[in-house]
Amino acid sequence: MQPFTRAVIEQIKSIPPGKVMTYGGVAAAAGSPRAARQVVRILHSMSAKYELPWHRVVNAKGEIALHDDESRFLQQSLLEDEGVEIGIGGRIDLAVYGI
Repeated sequence: MQPFTRAVIEQIKSIPPGKVMTYGGVAAAAGSPRAARQVVRILHSMSAKYELPWHRVVNAKGEIALHDDESRFLQQSLLEDEGVEIGIGGRIDLAVYGI
């Protein structure tokens, strides 16, 4: 496993319940601020294997970035169960819930 991939996995695992991080924030914390798309790939391919709290990662606007309705609803439900409020327009206030 590449060091960046390992760092991304550890960063995602460290996001506490009730908080979110952006793809870019995870990439920056893992040492490569311009690798947000790589974070997406890691989440897609490794979430199940490493039991990652994938639902705590959102886009830079604080929005759920998943396009299919079922996955979007699941992510929203998981976040709301942790106390994260989804505001008007489907945005999460990163000043309140972001780390």
